[in-house]
Amino acid sequence: MMLPLTAAAHVRIDHYSAVHLAAAAARSLSEQCGLPGALPDQAAVLASELASNIDKHARDGALYIQPLPLGRGVEILAADRGPGMPELERCLADGYTTVGTLGAGLGAVSRIASDFTIRTQVGVGTLACARLTRPDQPAVARQSAALVCLPADREEHCGDAGAVIDDGTIRTAVVVDGLGHGIEAAEAAQAALRSFRAASARPLPDILTALHRTLRHTRGAAVAVLRLDGERAVYCGIGNIRAVALSHEGVHHRLTGQPGVVGWRMPTPKTHAIPLPAGTTGVLHTDGIDARWTHAPSLFALRLPPQLLTASVTHNYRSTRDDATVLAVKPHPRLP
Repeated sequence: MMLPLTAAAHVRIDHYSAVHLAAAAARSLSEQCGLPGALPDQAAVLASELASNIDKHARDGALYIQPLPLGRGVEILAADRGPGMPELERCLADGYTTVGTLGAGLGAVSRIASDFTIRTQVGVGTLACARLTRPDQPAVARQSAALVCLPADREEHCGDAGAVIDDGTIRTAVVVDGLGHGIEAAEAAQAALRSFRAASARPLPDILTALHRTLRHTRGAAVAVLRLDGERAVYCGIGNIRAVALSHEGVHHRLTGQPGVVGWRMPTPKTHAIPLPAGTTGVLHTDGIDARWTHAPSLFALRLPPQLLTASVTHNYRSTRDDATVLAVKPHPRLP
């Protein structure tokens, strides 16, 4: 199964009017995804409630709204920088409020969403992920892979892309950064994803070689591939895409690609083996994300599930002057 990602819509929640913008963005994306019946309106409610919660209670917040893989629905990520919730369970109950309103916000989100995940820490902030899926599609609620992909500010097209292929045992992830910005970079990134789909079962150097041939008539790209298989991963990359392995204990490995450009001047690809202790998450990210996020991540960040980890890294370390992508993936659970 291939899990691609279309670029997310980013809505800053810096004024109450942004609540309406978030709702409109969620409804529009749901309609574009062909969600039936009342689902577009329900997506708008989810976005409105999450955005309103940020506007009333938090600071430096934003929503990231994107389609779920294979057209199954929409995902709404909310992130802020505090103050956090000291009594999360009470905040999730209908009727609880600290500002004199009806107190239906997070309770409504947890009822409407097909899946709702939230983490908060006082003094740090809150991260939430609400997913709304089509009733005729398999659930993707507990997926162990997540992506956030954003274009540079004032760019319509995103030159980054990412995907995960899961064959039931092994997960193979790719992140692509088309050179430059705009439509030509986006075309290179999408061409690389199509080639990855066809070559994903091959050894990682062969995948890079296949992408190199595909991208010869484009402006080229940086590409990184990460394959997770049980207790080990293998990384292979060309260009400035970083790979990180982390667990609850901290960051264990940091790797970056070989100098070169896939599609232009590509050296012979080399692989790097990475051990995967229990609980490890693999992360790939483009240079639109400040690599300093790995220097001293908090215990709160290290314990986030993939969908909230990608939101946290994007919200706190993204450069708005560049396309930015973060992919987080866990290996399949080990058999007893």
